[in-house]
Amino acid sequence: MIKNLPVHHCIRLHMHRYCLVHIRAIHKTKALISPVFSSRYNLTFNSSAKSIMDTFKFTDYDIIGFDLDNTLLRYNIMNLVHMEYKILATYLVEERGYSREHLLKPLTDDDLDFMQKGLLLDCEKGNVLRISPDGIIHRACHGTHLLNINQIKEIYPEQRWTVTDMFCRDMVATWNGPLSLKIRSLLDNFDIMSVVAFARAVDAFDEKHGSPRDYSFEYNIWPDILSGLVYLYSREHFQSDKGIFGIIKRHPEKYLRKCNSDTISWLKEVKKKSATFLLTGSNADFANFTASYSLGKDWRSLFDIVVCFAKKPGFFIYNRPFFDVVNNNETNIETQKLERGEIYSQGNWNKLLEFFIHITGKANQRCLYVGDSLLQDIYVPSAFTRFDTLAITEEQMSEGMLHHALTHPDEKILNSKLWGSFFCLKDSTVYVDSLWGHILKKHAKLCIPDLSVVVKRPLEEPIPCFDKDGKSYHGYYPAIPLSISAL
Repeated sequence: MIKNLPVHHCIRLHMHRYCLVHIRAIHKTKALISPVFSSRYNLTFNSSAKSIMDTFKFTDYDIIGFDLDNTLLRYNIMNLVHMEYKILATYLVEERGYSREHLLKPLTDDDLDFMQKGLLLDCEKGNVLRISPDGIIHRACHGTHLLNINQIKEIYPEQRWTVTDMFCRDMVATWNGPLSLKIRSLLDNFDIMSVVAFARAVDAFDEKHGSPRDYSFEYNIWPDILSGLVYLYSREHFQSDKGIFGIIKRHPEKYLRKCNSDTISWLKEVKKKSATFLLTGSNADFANFTASYSLGKDWRSLFDIVVCFAKKPGFFIYNRPFFDVVNNNETNIETQKLERGEIYSQGNWNKLLEFFIHITGKANQRCLYVGDSLLQDIYVPSAFTRFDTLAITEEQMSEGMLHHALTHPDEKILNSKLWGSFFCLKDSTVYVDSLWGHILKKHAKLCIPDLSVVVKRPLEEPIPCFDKDGKSYHGYYPAIPLSISAL
């Protein structure tokens, strides 16, 4: 999503192969849970194995925080992406002079397949990249055109780029400043459609000026797309009904999904045992609108405190002030003291932690944050604070899980035949963790597709989780993705 903007802010697999895996899972369960399989995933089911396995319990935490968008509030991703792309493409054509022929074409199934969370844009060369945890560029497109391995090596010697190497070492280093103009990570349902706009704009430029021969030419497309995304999500536009806001306000049922009653009841139980907070990048007015629709009019009672327009990931790193909120609008009055039951804007984790120490009377707090953005909600809280994190990753359901028949209504967008599994990469015949699969294992305690899979379990019941060295797959709950079963 867009930095400093209000709306949370900043794979399709080859189904024939996975259907075969799933059939084996159903008909040959005993064979799958063999000593070899069990040792690979540490899934032995005897009591001694369970006793040494890392486990997770919600009741272990003094403080539990939740993101709103794509965590408690779920979207109809198909409708959302089509709407977002249409507004962005129209902006680029009408305000920035881009090719109507290229940008305003309806999104096809191939365009939807071209999208995937976690893709990186090489803004200068016009390329879309998929990389491994060690920075190797495994797959790339120039515009919408897939590059072969020799072309990748011609552009990026040894399949490496200093900027992606830096991104892998420290993802925050490329978030702002000069490097943010060279590389862009597309992280969630609010910006994944921009990869199609970017690629189509590159195609249009190449058709007009000729494809680059030595790849030294620098495209200047991303600043215009960024301007379009600002138009879509700028918090000032909620009141004026510009960007996405007017459409969602008029037709919330088309874009927002209501939270089920079990999850709302579960949130109430969590609050009885732990201090809770809602931390969202959405501005207070939009957060109130969407949360009221999804969680009910008394949604604020589910949390001890609410923080909006949090400007993640900076919220966890910097010491920005909190501002008072009046009638769901941020004021210019800096907050002097955080109060229970109130809603605030911006701020920082250190001061929020002081609030929790004050209301609980406990100095050494164990904290958990639940969110969907693997950079803003998982990596940064884990790497820069004492947080444990729980990742909500819808691809876990859309790609399919071992021994589970759960499906996702938006799998056409979440899955990609072009880019492969969100969780792993295929290199020849070998499967390895993708960058984001690695981040999950190293920085999250659990990865679940939806809160609904845990809300019927007792809060004190232990769940196997990822280990501290980031090597195990235990933390995928209720089961590992089918793609990982090939590792």
